[in-house]
Amino acid sequence: MQTPTETQTPGVFVSLPNSDEAGNARDNLLLKISANSNLPALGGSVSKVVELASSNDEAVRKLAHFVLSDVALTQKILMVANAACYRTTSGTPVTTISKAIFMLGFDTVKTVALAMLLVDGMSGKRGKAVRAELGHALASSVFARELARRSHFKDAEEAAVAALFKNIGRVLVAAHDHNLYSQITALSDSGAPPATASMQVLGCTYEMLADAVLVEWKIPETIIHALAPLPSGVLKQAKSRQEWMQQVAAFSSTAATLIGNMNDQADDVASRALLTRFGAALNLDQAKLGQLFATVGEEARTVMKSTGWTPPAPVIPGAAPTVEREAKSVESREKADEQGIPEGLLFSTEPLAPLQTDVRHPSGKPVNARDLLMAGVQDVTEMMASGRCKTNDLIMLVLETLYRSMGFRFATICLKDLKTDQFRARIALGENNAARQAGFVFPAKSSRDLFHLAMENDADLLISDASDAKIRDLVPAWHRALLPDARSFIVLPLQVQKKAVGLFYADRVQPAPEGVPSDETTLIKMLKGQVTAALNGRT
Repeated sequence: MQTPTETQTPGVFVSLPNSDEAGNARDNLLLKISANSNLPALGGSVSKVVELASSNDEAVRKLAHFVLSDVALTQKILMVANAACYRTTSGTPVTTISKAIFMLGFDTVKTVALAMLLVDGMSGKRGKAVRAELGHALASSVFARELARRSHFKDAEEAAVAALFKNIGRVLVAAHDHNLYSQITALSDSGAPPATASMQVLGCTYEMLADAVLVEWKIPETIIHALAPLPSGVLKQAKSRQEWMQQVAAFSSTAATLIGNMNDQADDVASRALLTRFGAALNLDQAKLGQLFATVGEEARTVMKSTGWTPPAPVIPGAAPTVEREAKSVESREKADEQGIPEGLLFSTEPLAPLQTDVRHPSGKPVNARDLLMAGVQDVTEMMASGRCKTNDLIMLVLETLYRSMGFRFATICLKDLKTDQFRARIALGENNAARQAGFVFPAKSSRDLFHLAMENDADLLISDASDAKIRDLVPAWHRALLPDARSFIVLPLQVQKKAVGLFYADRVQPAPEGVPSDETTLIKMLKGQVTAALNGRT
């Protein structure tokens, strides 16, 4: 007689019935999964994204921060945003995560990011079975996301997360023990129900294995419960959000097996069976189901193409244009002298000489910075014209445009805190952004340093090399303590009704002798002006 036993391995816990051969196979599989150093990191990343359960300003910022912290993930999200099925009417490329969230929607970017994390977490496990299971998971999530858009339930997008994890047990087995996966598949193909087949080979079902891993990843119970099997037969409309999520996850997983093959006679029969079982529950008829498959098919292909199975295409097509080298004018020198700002720190406004066309300068600044800034200006203009633009979204988009387009390692917007009479960083991007944001605070009281001089004179500053003797004397002590390795940076003051309300700041750890040519200067001033206009409109 079998007795229940608890099997625990580092990182994974499962409570399952004991069996001899199957139990040994299961235990060995769990050891392999636990030995995978990628899995705990994957679980931590997944749980961070899953916990972003709403699209308020803070959640949007956190999602943007998370995506931007991973260069590969950033590139994949932008690739999705620039796909034909999401392309804007203007046709301009999307070059920032902030714009991608605004255009695609918070929930879409969140689910796509989770799907890509799952794919990347299985790096090195690129066998045919793993690709098939991951493709199934991605397609399932797109089906569920489309159904969530039509739902009246609050936070319906959580169903897309549940659908993504519906077959996580199969993914894990395929990735870590192909022999066991093949045995279970062979039994299923011979007519055994999947649960029976996996129980016979593993001593547990795929669902049990999935529960164990998702609990370890601290995934919310609502999502884990949505993965539970449904009763057989025709389903009725759900009486609760939890039941609806369970129906959507099951429907999406089944529908994903049919996508791309709807013209086959066998799959036509399967689609009718799918409609019979889920039609009444999910308010689907033949026409709606056909439309759903058409929509999901295009989106699913876009997401799968962007996951890394194929090399990602560049987000901005075309070669970098020729840009121009900075020159100093008599007017600029005279203005600097009048304001008490050392010569050479003001942005240039004159025509300049050609630059090289390398990908990046030694400072880290992209050579095609002008293209990137231009795309950012277009994104901001489109966002403002939509009528749905929030000031915080606009600030985030401008900050990200500066950060990415100019190759900065840290960027922030600093606003005046009237209660404490200080300027304080409110949003930050880049390396160690949370700690640096917390420390980026300085008194509002006037002082002869770069930051106060910039704000008092409304002067946009470029510091190409902070180690220069004439610069060092104007760098305040708090900045030297917080960012001792900042070698080049910009300061863009913000004024509302001719009063300083804050500034944009961004830096690099390398000097930037290439400077900022006049065409880039104009675009940066335009970005700043759009934020200033929004802040003026709020007063």
